[in-house]
Amino acid sequence: MKLLTSVFAGLLFGLGMALSGMMDPARVTGFLDLAGAWDPSLVLVMGGALLVFMPGYFLLVKPRRQSLLGEPMVRVPAPVLDRPLLGGAALFGIGWGLVGICPGPALSLISSGQPMILLFIAAMAAGILLVDKVWIRVLEKARQHSTA
Repeated sequence: MKLLTSVFAGLLFGLGMALSGMMDPARVTGFLDLAGAWDPSLVLVMGGALLVFMPGYFLLVKPRRQSLLGEPMVRVPAPVLDRPLLGGAALFGIGWGLVGICPGPALSLISSGQPMILLFIAAMAAGILLVDKVWIRVLEKARQHSTA
């Protein structure tokens, strides 16, 4: 049941991204181009999504201790605004602005079969592995040397 629910949620997410135009890199870069030919249509998409999401979240999700499938609802603590978080956010924003593709829409765009999307996803996966396998170890070694 969990797998079926996840597949349905993913398909619904992808359909929403496609219908709203958030999978169109030209539209996304137009939205991010504040100094040029700014396209404000995605503000309406995001605002509409928040108007639908927020009441349901605060009334139905946040008060629950379990999901509808009986899984515990884990509360994630607020992140600490440190250098790695800010650097990662900046890198994410730069990549999003340069290419016009966010990871969620990129996964939805796999179905298009465009070689550039597959290249983007390969680069995204390589970046995740690089951070996971290399950068985390570098940070751990730096912390060990600073406390020694």
